[in-house]
Amino acid sequence: MKLMLSLFIVPMVLMGCLHEIDTTPPPPPQGIRTISLDNAVEIQWLPSQAEDVNGYNVWVSDQYNGHYQLIASTSSAKLVDYGAVNGNTYYYAVSAYDYDDNESDLSKDVVYDTPRPEGMGVALLDTSTSRNLSGYSFSRYSILNYNDLYTDVFFVNSYGVQYLQVWPDTDIQDMGFTSSLDDISVSPKDGWAPSKSAEAIAGHTYVLWTVDDHYAKIRVQHVTSSRIVFDWAYQTAPGNIELKMAHKSRTGERQSDRTQSALIK
Repeated sequence: MKLMLSLFIVPMVLMGCLHEIDTTPPPPPQGIRTISLDNAVEIQWLPSQAEDVNGYNVWVSDQYNGHYQLIASTSSAKLVDYGAVNGNTYYYAVSAYDYDDNESDLSKDVVYDTPRPEGMGVALLDTSTSRNLSGYSFSRYSILNYNDLYTDVFFVNSYGVQYLQVWPDTDIQDMGFTSSLDDISVSPKDGWAPSKSAEAIAGHTYVLWTVDDHYAKIRVQHVTSSRIVFDWAYQTAPGNIELKMAHKSRTGERQSDRTQSALIK
């Protein structure tokens, strides 16, 4: 009887020791997008629907079809790249890995971003009363005389109406009411104000195209007859219309210099 019981138990133990090894990687993440920050870029993507996904690897390159380097790994569906530098363009990709360390291919979305500086609470005074404190230069990050060579925009009270004014070699457009500065992601291609001015209204965001081919945006926080307070963001890369979010346009093949053993959990 003991012999028969042993013969029955041994096969059951052997069957319990057998484990089917998973060699199938999860699908690549989708819906990649980025948000331009000040010396940083936030990368976001859709959470994977695969049940065995354990985390994500985020990769960066200086060109879409270039070699991608691992930034970090995360279990969340977003990551902030604090190594990004204002004015430089970065291409991002994301891969997913499961509990058996199977890693997907890199995401196919074309996602690039150029971080830009930003500032909060800049206060300008009316040109008629305080000329030296009425203009702002995005390239100098400074409050200047409205007539200074580097001034991009200045504050004017004209017959009881407050305006944001630019010089003839610069453009401005009122983008309407926004809930935050980040609501406007890219500069418009047309629709610039022929008068080179826009009425200053609290809660409105304005986009500017400077004489040296840079784009900027400001959101008015508060305005009175003698003073305006606004937040701003400025794209330091010439001709780059990105003020917040990167573009997604095509797919293609990419390579990374990673190996499966390079996973950082």
